[in-house]
Amino acid sequence: MQLRYSYRVYPTPGQRIALARAFGCARVVYNDALAARMEAFAKSERISDTELSKRLTAAKATPQRAWLADVSSVVLQQALADLNTAYRNFFASVSGRRKGARVGVPRFRSRRAHRQAIRFTKNSRFAVTSGGKLRLPKIGEVRVAWSRDLPSDPSSVTVIKDATDRYFASFVVQVDEQPLPELETEVGIDLGLTTFAVLSNGKTIDSPRFLRRAERRLRKAQQVLSRKEKGSKNRAKARVEVARAHAKVADTRRDWAHKHSTRIVRENQAIFVEDLCVQGLARTRLAKSVHDAGWSTFVTMLEEKAARCGRTFARVDRWFPSTRLCSRCGVVGERKALHVREWTCVCGAVHDRDVNAAMNILAAGRAER
Repeated sequence: MQLRYSYRVYPTPGQRIALARAFGCARVVYNDALAARMEAFAKSERISDTELSKRLTAAKATPQRAWLADVSSVVLQQALADLNTAYRNFFASVSGRRKGARVGVPRFRSRRAHRQAIRFTKNSRFAVTSGGKLRLPKIGEVRVAWSRDLPSDPSSVTVIKDATDRYFASFVVQVDEQPLPELETEVGIDLGLTTFAVLSNGKTIDSPRFLRRAERRLRKAQQVLSRKEKGSKNRAKARVEVARAHAKVADTRRDWAHKHSTRIVRENQAIFVEDLCVQGLARTRLAKSVHDAGWSTFVTMLEEKAARCGRTFARVDRWFPSTRLCSRCGVVGERKALHVREWTCVCGAVHDRDVNAAMNILAAGRAER
């Protein structure tokens, strides 16, 4: 399977200028190709990927686009590939072949976007030097903060600049499955807001509420930004400070989810989670808390790590009455308000709301398997 290994990189001031030039050229090529496709569509014509590539080669010979030759040609070709992929995803979504949320029609890229990215493939002959630096064509050797070794030779690398002016190198590598020793333990997980997760074995994971804890700092940074004059350098600095505050929350949440998902996968042979409708819950008055919890990211990590480690992972139907069902006698009771944390079944069993739901999720997952 293919995985991405991401590392922080620290380009020099000259390399930052070269990267900015590459970001701009890739954006122009993407927008030119999109405009050509839209023009062909208006004329009821079709334009092939090969024709777009030929137009790009011809544009380099014109005075208006001669500066495109200052960057690696692979970066420009990958910009065309991104547009082609975007159109394929759009048509697959419209026709119903692509599952999930509806994909919109490709849009023009803005030069004011705070996130920029370019991609190098093996054809560009990028390399990791013996000194541990990343050599990029027409950019130079960029210093990389290696947090771990690459498991294999990368097939491509994407250089990303985020809203906080940080630079990252994301390598695509081929890795083998690493199955863990088989265990007899299985677990059902009930996700919530007050308590992030309750496991069927009685263990709980407290909700960290990273966004709620950082709200005061975020509010102050946003107030400072709102007082700056639009278009000024001070406003640009204040915008970066706001982006850094949000990035710290997101990074902390991601790191926390990685640690807990890894522990659950290592300790259990089978993992069953309720298939929550996060998009629907995000439209309610609990929207901020739902987004702060990061359920989707956590469940996705569980699924991916389980597949890589030889574990069983399954989602239980969201309409399954895990809360109302008695885990002892199997009787389905009436609906329970959110403030009801304990309830008594007709059989006399006293249930903790979340633990009972986790036990029912485990039983339903076993039955479906």
